[in-house]
Amino acid sequence: MSWFSLARQPLKINHRLAASALLCNLSERELKIVEAFVHDRQFLAGEVVFDAGEEGQALYIIVSGAVEVCLPDQYETPVAALKSGDFFGELGLLDDVPRSAQIRASERSELAVLFRGDFERLMASHAQIASKIALQLARHLGLRLRQMLVQTADSVALQ
Repeated sequence: MSWFSLARQPLKINHRLAASALLCNLSERELKIVEAFVHDRQFLAGEVVFDAGEEGQALYIIVSGAVEVCLPDQYETPVAALKSGDFFGELGLLDDVPRSAQIRASERSELAVLFRGDFERLMASHAQIASKIALQLARHLGLRLRQMLVQTADSVALQ
């Protein structure tokens, strides 16, 4: 392989947060800065990360493992499964509305937690990085809204 073809290949970022869709647009240097603002949490299989109705104050990134999303009174039937690289609880960064679902580890999991106060400090000290994260959040929320609209239209069409 020539030097030219090597130079044209994208750089592989070797950072534990690089696999997250939320942080995929950050450089390795930017990821190291974000790392200083996150808190590591470990959960065993079956352990509840948070319950529906609790105050939302943080966003969670799955570094390893997996979690299940369960609606209130339907804890035995998860509505979604999230894996390494996924994130959840993003509304906890944006508003004070209680959590709408329970999140439970389905296997031993490591989560990187970004609390609202830490995100606000990141915005104040590293606005460009926070802006990239906020843009990814907006894209994610827009995608979820579009998916809900399609599901709603499909269910109306079936009636």
